[in-house]
Amino acid sequence: MIDQGLLALENLAFVSALRNSTFMYPLVNAGHILGIALLVGGIVPLDLRLLGLWRQYPVMVFVDVLRTTAAIGLGLAFVFGTLLFATAAADYAGSRLFQVKMVLVLMGVLNTWALARVLKREDIWSLPMKARMPLSVRVGALLSLAFWISALVFGRLLGYF
Repeated sequence: MIDQGLLALENLAFVSALRNSTFMYPLVNAGHILGIALLVGGIVPLDLRLLGLWRQYPVMVFVDVLRTTAAIGLGLAFVFGTLLFATAAADYAGSRLFQVKMVLVLMGVLNTWALARVLKREDIWSLPMKARMPLSVRVGALLSLAFWISALVFGRLLGYF
């Protein structure tokens, strides 16, 4: 039943056109890569600031700009990634690399949600600029780095295996 649904998705007219297009597939792929770049490019410096780097800069500068950048990146990666998935849905769904990547993305999103709650609870905005972040914030930032960088690696491996 699931395999039939995945094959039906692959055989939709616009998905077939995307898969067979000389220009559209690479553009969709580039959109996915742009989303990942914004996502990881926003998350890594934010998490590093939460872990203690760049204490001479207020944490709010990082949070305000990079959280938005990462959220836009996640949205782009999701939209374009869904289109890429549709072009070979049955193959991707059966791939252990893809499955692990998706679990890591889910864990990254859940960790982001939990870390946002911790940041609010810990009231980090009132901490002195050079203060060390609470342990719960640092653990969340470290988990974030692990989840998102691992998802990036597994996603890239998909192209080769």
